[in-house]
Amino acid sequence: MSMQIFGEDATEERAENARLSSFVGALALGDLVKSTLGPKGMNKILQSASTGDINVTNDGATILKSIQLDNAAAKILVNISKVQDDEVGDGTTSVCVLAAELLREAEKMVAAKIHPQTIVEGYRIGSAAALKALEKAAIDNSSNVSQFRQDLFNIARTTLSSKVLSQDKDYFANLAVDAVLRLKGSTDLDHIQIIKKVGGKLTDSYLDEGFILDKSIAVNSPKRIENAKILIANTSMDTDKIKIFGARLKVDSTGKLAELERAEKDKMKAKVQAIAAHGINCFVNRQLIYNYPENLLAEQGVMSIEHADFEGVERLSLVTGGEIASTFDRPDLVKLGHCDLIEEIIIGEDKLIKFSGVAAGQACTVVLRGSTNQMIDEAERSLHDALSVLSQTVKETRVVLGGGCSEMLMACAIEEAARTVSGKKA
Repeated sequence: MSMQIFGEDATEERAENARLSSFVGALALGDLVKSTLGPKGMNKILQSASTGDINVTNDGATILKSIQLDNAAAKILVNISKVQDDEVGDGTTSVCVLAAELLREAEKMVAAKIHPQTIVEGYRIGSAAALKALEKAAIDNSSNVSQFRQDLFNIARTTLSSKVLSQDKDYFANLAVDAVLRLKGSTDLDHIQIIKKVGGKLTDSYLDEGFILDKSIAVNSPKRIENAKILIANTSMDTDKIKIFGARLKVDSTGKLAELERAEKDKMKAKVQAIAAHGINCFVNRQLIYNYPENLLAEQGVMSIEHADFEGVERLSLVTGGEIASTFDRPDLVKLGHCDLIEEIIIGEDKLIKFSGVAAGQACTVVLRGSTNQMIDEAERSLHDALSVLSQTVKETRVVLGGGCSEMLMACAIEEAARTVSGKKA
């Protein structure tokens, strides 16, 4: 007796139909992104069906993330691309196109009655031969500082050649190399902040030492602090709790209402005094700082910076060496951040805050300029790819020649390996 184990709306495919469905989905995805590959690759315009937002990009990972898929093989290619993006940062289109072409050739061999397991085994032999050839051809210039920098520069140029920054690839390649070399061997790209500001042209972008926070200093606060001691917090700094939480109060006189307001202010005053007791001259809060506590902090000579979002306080904590606090009863348990100078700067028409001489000396900020939001967004993706590849190269310093040389080398190695293998695997 047969038993139904699938849902009523489920469909089942077997044998040739299942295999053909997998081939078709993967090949369609490869054909979709291959027009974006390489220096002659073209951009694609992505428009969100829900919000209508427009994205202009040739980044494989960005394109594949935006596509809704129901084909299992196509989803596997998307996952391959995501892993490549997470591990290396670039080559997301290449891995998708390469995998699709391997499947295209596999389809021909399956049609010629070669078993899939035989095809897979042959591919594994070819992969091992290609990797062995690359290992032999790899060059390590890490002991020669000037030559290694030139290697990094050439790698950055190669990465940027297919991006929106290709017209100014030398400029941005140098910028990316300078930023990565500041990390002194670390692969933690969180130390490199990227800020986007519309206006000017792409080559107006620059690398700034230190950390720049895209916020402004409170009105009454000092605008410049030297030898800064920074308390980074995530705490509520408002006095009007009654309005905020929607509570209702019933009083029989305006005097009682004034007493309530005074009690709220007294609580906030005590909180500000507890904050100032940490011996700080700069207070950065993830949440809003209302006028009353802002004025109290200013009276004590403390610079206050409000609404530094989650990413902002996390990065600031990382580069200044401080920890995010939410209670202030024990100043001895709170780790403050430190930097040599905090000052307000202007980029375009916007005011920002610059932290110079931070505890993490390798921290830096890339300020990206451009004529439109779409251009700056794509420039950020392109620069992130270059930074990711360079940080991995600093970790694994061996390099191989480009310009199709390595591909030809692998092709020759695979052909040579095929001559030594007998049977259908060849």
